Amino acid sequence: MADTGIFATTAEILRKAGANASAVSTAEAYTNDFIAQAESFINSICCFNFSDVYASLNADVKAILKEAASNLAAMYAINYDLTGFSSQREAETMLDLLDYRATKAINELKSRDVQSFIRAA
Repeated sequence: MADTGIFATTAEILRKAGANASAVSTAEAYTNDFIAQAESFINSICCFNFSDVYASLNADVKAILKEAASNLAAMYAINYDLTGFSSQREAETMLDLLDYRATKAINELKSRDVQSFIRAA
């Protein structure tokens, strides 16, 4: 099976989900599903279909999309099964950081200044 995501890859999701994430939730079939959901969420919440114009975006815009999508997908992978983590607090800390950065990235993608930058890039 191959990566089917547009914004991020399985390898990027695995790095963020960490060494203790479930083997099931980090399998490519699961990460492909998680990334598809994350991409759809980003497109929907930003009211802009980045997926359709991805190839034409510049590297900076692609990087913030990658950050937002891989953070969301990693959160899904961690949340799938918390039993591999040494403590629930460890998983919560990871989820908090990923949520913070995904939210910041999505807020930037939604801002008018960034939308103008994206269209001009």
